[in-house]
Amino acid sequence: MNRFIPAALAALMPFAAAADEAESSFVEANIIGIFYHELAHALIDLEQVPIFGQEEDAADVFSILMIHTLFEEEAAQALAYDAAWGFIGEAEMRDGGVEDIAWWDTHGPDEQRFYNTVCLFYGANPEEREDFAKEFDLPEERAEYCPFEFEQANASWGAVLEEMAGRGTGNTIQFQGDSDSLTAQIIAEEVKALNAELSLSDTLVVREESCGEANAFYDPQAREVVFCSEFEDHLRKMEKQL
Repeated sequence: MNRFIPAALAALMPFAAAADEAESSFVEANIIGIFYHELAHALIDLEQVPIFGQEEDAADVFSILMIHTLFEEEAAQALAYDAAWGFIGEAEMRDGGVEDIAWWDTHGPDEQRFYNTVCLFYGANPEEREDFAKEFDLPEERAEYCPFEFEQANASWGAVLEEMAGRGTGNTIQFQGDSDSLTAQIIAEEVKALNAELSLSDTLVVREESCGEANAFYDPQAREVVFCSEFEDHLRKMEKQL
């Protein structure tokens, strides 16, 4: 199987190793998925990655591909399962009156993002993930094309990551946050592992801070990924509704 970056990275990617075992796997998985989504925005900017289509779609693709690539099969399936449910959770909170669909937004509808995530993850390893596709009722009409969709995504993002891995290692990603929070523990581990295997063309700061809302975003002017501390509570509330 083609890997974006050396297989040794998988051994360095603990699944929220610093987090208490009692913490929710759903919250952990979605923090990881969101972190890699925002990292994709940063890479598109810093590495001048050409995007044909919506950048948000490309970031979703990057996130699930990183989960596929960096984790062993059992952990990857657990992460992808909860990350996919995260989109359903957002849709259910919206349907419950929390918020409406923002048709003008650059993000696609959560339901479509859900199916895209399931399809790409399934397409990366159909033989091992048939039950995964059935669990989420992935239609056969879509499942047939999922391996091809994965190959396209793998060819696009894989070249970017291979170039960064080829530069050697460095501390080009710097994390700043509250070390006592679950979010900080998870992201700090991911940043540490990435720095051990690749180097960006410029320094990227990943910051956890209070934003007054449950959000995460890349700031191109500051060249920072901001992960709002409120997102963790948002995910816990979402989990209770699923």
